[in-house]
Amino acid sequence: MATSRCGSSSSSTTPRSSSSVEEFQQVLNERKRKRMASNREAARRSRMRKQKQLDDLMGQASQLAHENNQILVNINITTQIYLNIEAENAVLRAQMAELSTRLQSLNEINDFINSKNGVFGYDHPNNYEAAHDHHHHQVNDDTFMNNPWGCFDGNQPLIASADMIMY
Repeated sequence: MATSRCGSSSSSTTPRSSSSVEEFQQVLNERKRKRMASNREAARRSRMRKQKQLDDLMGQASQLAHENNQILVNINITTQIYLNIEAENAVLRAQMAELSTRLQSLNEINDFINSKNGVFGYDHPNNYEAAHDHHHHQVNDDTFMNNPWGCFDGNQPLIASADMIMY
């Protein structure tokens, strides 16, 4: 009965009232349609923002990966240069040690010759006149046999240089 009553009360309404209900329904439907359209547009903008953020992050990740690769290449090049320089330094240190040893040996020989003046049968002139006497130092076949150092003057220091060594 309540149903028929509702039905009878709605049927008993005037046409004007029925049209205002329909207008109200249309207004509600129009608002609902606009709200749904607005929500769809907001969702579309949100998806676009998220996609842009994702694209930006992907681009940034790609750029950082590229920069990391460049840094690794630079590190590898720098490491190789460092290792080459270290190897060259090791060679130079070994050459320096060898030259120092040779120089020390030559200085010891020089000191020995200076301390034993005439040990090889070669008397060094001790005064000015004898030092400038050109006939005193004549070279003959026996000179080299008696003085294997040739024109070596035991009073002169020995100086060694790196270009004396053949590599």
